[in-house]
Amino acid sequence: MSGTQHCGLVAVVGAPNAGKSTLVNALVGQKVAIVSPKAQTTRTRLMGIAIEGDAQLLLVDTPGIFDPARRLDRAMVAAAWEGAKDADLIALVVDGKGGVGPKVRALAESLKTRRERKLLILNKVDIADKPRLLGHAATLNELGAFDDTYFVSATTGDGVAELKAALAAKLPEGPWHFPEDQVSDATDRMLAAEITREQLYLQLHAELPYASAVETEQYKEREDGSVEIHQQILVGRETQRAIVLGKGGSRIKEIGARSRAELAKLMGVKVHLYLHVKVRPGWEDDRGLYRDIGLDWVE
Repeated sequence: MSGTQHCGLVAVVGAPNAGKSTLVNALVGQKVAIVSPKAQTTRTRLMGIAIEGDAQLLLVDTPGIFDPARRLDRAMVAAAWEGAKDADLIALVVDGKGGVGPKVRALAESLKTRRERKLLILNKVDIADKPRLLGHAATLNELGAFDDTYFVSATTGDGVAELKAALAAKLPEGPWHFPEDQVSDATDRMLAAEITREQLYLQLHAELPYASAVETEQYKEREDGSVEIHQQILVGRETQRAIVLGKGGSRIKEIGARSRAELAKLMGVKVHLYLHVKVRPGWEDDRGLYRDIGLDWVE
């Protein structure tokens, strides 16, 4: 990789049936896990990270934008738009075969006044009628004032390379936010570490305040479709190790059980989780560990 790095947030919006996930997977080049499915304070969800030349595209989902009937729903929609506000680009994905219904129409109209650069992506061109597609594009451009329109099929890959190059070209200069390999199972590895770390905090509370880190040493898929995960819980002192283990190993068993259940629910497969507690004095100074657990190194 050479030249100046570019990095930016692409907010992917669209109706649930528009094929957003399939498109994100196609842009990334493989099936990706969301980095954290938990509701974060940013209220955006990272769906995938795509690399194109010197550019890193952070593709985020802004869920819950349709049919805000109740007050609660309206508040959620406001929050979803709030999540999109830091985006460099907003990409509206529309099911080209399904056409322009009231939901899509309303969403396109709501984009008209947004300051961000807006792209219209008509998906499923492989099964859509061409003249109708052009009609949809004209209608939506009138409603939403889009900067560009792209025709793709996320399923066949048609037009995806061109779209990816176009997205990358529109991103601002800036350093990458994630390691280059993070589009791979690094996302699942980090998710696994995050869930176990959460259990440590939930179960040990003040006993172990931020004095621990979780490192996913091994992550592999078994032939039966289940996942095998080996993790190290790193602590700085022997006394902390005793706290994590608990009497007769009872505490670490409970941490493992809850973490395993949560991971199985999130991943939709059976999880075999093996936890080890290791005393590593000065683990806070391990640069590689910071990268593994998804934090920026601070001098």
